[in-house]
Amino acid sequence: MMTEDWAASPPLARRRWTVYPAMDLRRGRVVRLMQGDPNRETQYENDPLRVARRWRDAGASWLHVVNLDGAFGSSAADNLAALARVLGWAPAAGTHVQFGGGLRDMASVRRVLDLGVSRAVIGTAAVEDPALVEAALAAFGLERIAVGIDARDGRVRTHGWQQGAEITALELAHRWADSGVRWLIFTDVARDGMSTGLNLDATVNLARETGLNVIASGGVASLEDVSHTYRAGLSGVIIGRALYEGQIALADALQIGDV
Repeated sequence: MMTEDWAASPPLARRRWTVYPAMDLRRGRVVRLMQGDPNRETQYENDPLRVARRWRDAGASWLHVVNLDGAFGSSAADNLAALARVLGWAPAAGTHVQFGGGLRDMASVRRVLDLGVSRAVIGTAAVEDPALVEAALAAFGLERIAVGIDARDGRVRTHGWQQGAEITALELAHRWADSGVRWLIFTDVARDGMSTGLNLDATVNLARETGLNVIASGGVASLEDVSHTYRAGLSGVIIGRALYEGQIALADALQIGDV
């Protein structure tokens, strides 16, 4: 059997590793999209707070929440109301929230951080408005701002993955590593929501080449995928559909980091 490139190289230096259950919000509901396609939606729950509590009860210390409507440029009022409900409970429960989707100006970044989000993820603006990321880093600190890089065939996608950008994921990651960013979420769009396995080679290469804390996302299908992110020395993994459809038990995934 052919060895994956990431496994053939020495692991990255051991970093803090975290499992992030994903909660993708659309019109206030918890859903998943296949490859980011708004026409290929599966709804899992009407009440995001109930889902947040479920993942906390299973042991999660972080949640990864995405405002899909904001990413698509649509009204995000329902999703922000749902986020506020989750944040009204999460800190007291010892749960951190990483939040992204549609954060394209300073006011929106400040709004979610003031609500209680622990880390804001900036995606499209990291390509189109670098000054916003720089201002957010200066205002809120390196631990509270992450850059989200979404790519298909190595090239960056923006605006909820609906538009292409003339830059590769690695080029964009290098640009932000040189500017002081510490946290990066990398998603292979072609795999997201498909349960076909992570693109570990590309993800590990980004971390190795830039030195950033890279969180893997897109296509997690098994505990083996989760274990690979830990063994490779990445900083975390986001799990969505595999949790909601029972392919992975969150408690089992969390135990991987305890060995």
